[in-house]
Amino acid sequence: MESLDLFNIVLFVITGFVAAFIDSTVGGGGLISVPALLSSGLPVSMVLGTNKLAASMGAVTSVISFWRSGHINKKLVISLVPLSVIGSVCGAYTVHLLPQDFMRKLVVAMLVLIALYTYQHKDWGSVKGKTEFSKLSLAGAFVLALVMGFYDGFFGPGTGTFLIFGFLFLGCDFVTAAGNGKALNTASNLSALATFIYNGSVVWLYGIIMGISMMVGAYFGTRMAIKHGAAYVRPLFLTVTTLLIGKQIYDIFFN
Repeated sequence: MESLDLFNIVLFVITGFVAAFIDSTVGGGGLISVPALLSSGLPVSMVLGTNKLAASMGAVTSVISFWRSGHINKKLVISLVPLSVIGSVCGAYTVHLLPQDFMRKLVVAMLVLIALYTYQHKDWGSVKGKTEFSKLSLAGAFVLALVMGFYDGFFGPGTGTFLIFGFLFLGCDFVTAAGNGKALNTASNLSALATFIYNGSVVWLYGIIMGISMMVGAYFGTRMAIKHGAAYVRPLFLTVTTLLIGKQIYDIFFN
């Protein structure tokens, strides 16, 4: 059993809350929680597994809030979750097929395009989105769930951002896109968590302490999104996208 000093407890609680507050709506919480766990001296594999435990606790809390508020297209999401899980498992098994440097460069390019498109379309996702979809849109949703599940299992950074962008293209408003995306992202997260647990790569004490804080952060973050709508979600989405671009560029040139 790992032991904790007061500094680490405070660090995990504060960073867990802030990470989940942001991650509950637009993703990107790992930019905060992973460095905090790394500072404890854990091996990278243990950090990733422990972060996945804590993040999953926060994600489930967020999904419950979105679900209860009606900001998840329940029929659509339920049909997409199995594809997200299958994609995640397949991604985890094929992680060795493509070089990480290639993925980082591809992710940067895609995130830049997403940011530019969202900046240029200022009213995008601000009006109430549609709840019924054409067969072509549904086919696009199935592909989105499978591909993003695969990507999350394979590499991961920016999954929540890509999911929101995909659901916006399908015609959802920002808050519903965030709710749908979080539901699928949670499914792939839980699949990955099962793999980490099976491999013994989770420090339960650290993960549970940070996870409880993440549950609180996720609750308040989701309530903010539901209350303030696109006026809150859109700028947060753009901010996290910009930070993800910066993080991936840093990894390419300086890591």
